[in-house]
Amino acid sequence: MTLENPCYITSDNKWLSIVKSMNNIITDLKALKEETLLNLKSSKATNTVRAYKSDFNDFSLFCSQNGFKSLPSEPKIVSLYLTNLSSKKIKMSTIKRRLVSIGVIHKLKGHYLDTKHPSIIENIMGIKRRKGNIQIGKKPLLINDLKNIINVIDNINKEKILGIRDRTIILIGFAGGFRRNEIVSLNYDDLDFVTEGLKIKLTRSKTDQFGQGLLKGVPYFDNTKYCPVISIKNWIKISKITTGPLFRRFTKGSKLSEKRLTDQSVALIIKKYLELAGVNSRNYSGHSLRSGFATSAAESGAEERNIMAMTGHKSPEMVRRYIKEANLFKNNALNKIKL
Repeated sequence: MTLENPCYITSDNKWLSIVKSMNNIITDLKALKEETLLNLKSSKATNTVRAYKSDFNDFSLFCSQNGFKSLPSEPKIVSLYLTNLSSKKIKMSTIKRRLVSIGVIHKLKGHYLDTKHPSIIENIMGIKRRKGNIQIGKKPLLINDLKNIINVIDNINKEKILGIRDRTIILIGFAGGFRRNEIVSLNYDDLDFVTEGLKIKLTRSKTDQFGQGLLKGVPYFDNTKYCPVISIKNWIKISKITTGPLFRRFTKGSKLSEKRLTDQSVALIIKKYLELAGVNSRNYSGHSLRSGFATSAAESGAEERNIMAMTGHKSPEMVRRYIKEANLFKNNALNKIKL
């Protein structure tokens, strides 16, 4: 007889089904691996990953120059590297960051490095004692300097649209206590004008890596010349921006482009107008807007929690530093002494 055995038919079908399932699993695994890699890359902000790589590159250079292996490395080699850094004009905070970066790169590459090893920890403690651990930050941009900058921009205003953009960046950066990368990350759709002023939705920041978002409220100022809400309205009107990046680059001929402004540009804008106002810009940076807001608010008697609500600080430690600096002369014991 030529009848096919039903058992063989069933067996073949099952086999085909199994093969098909295995192919699907292999395809799914490949997709899962790709997704996992994307998740790992997204677990840290782009700037943070860039800093890790830059720090580790410096460590790798030290190792290659001295015949050491950089990956995987060992605590005694890392300790020597930290000592080498301490012999240069490098801040203690930078030395600590380099250590963190070396440890993170080892983890990402599947290697273990004991960054808490006594040879590292004891060395850092010794460096602190010999080098000191005082952090000298950039100067805050306070009210008087802020007004001087805006006055300079308005006076020289040869290219009107450029001047309006720059004054708006400075005013909104100060009023919102923004980091420089937060300023340039703003989009038109992040703005909501209301009766009281302006609501700004910050979708992502340094302390909000998971995109929970932060809503900031900027009220109208009594002095319209220095009002960030009015300035941003003027910027939108003259730029005709209705979608996409709020602050953009100019091409030659002062033509507004579609490209978002870089965060480095914020610092350059501040320095440019400080120099034009006759102020040495050396100790100022993009962070001066944020620290300037916090210090000025503290000087005016704003509560710690209200300052933190605007700046988005998760820890009160840095805000208390601003408050301490703001009260340096206000609560000075020498005020009670009469000479």
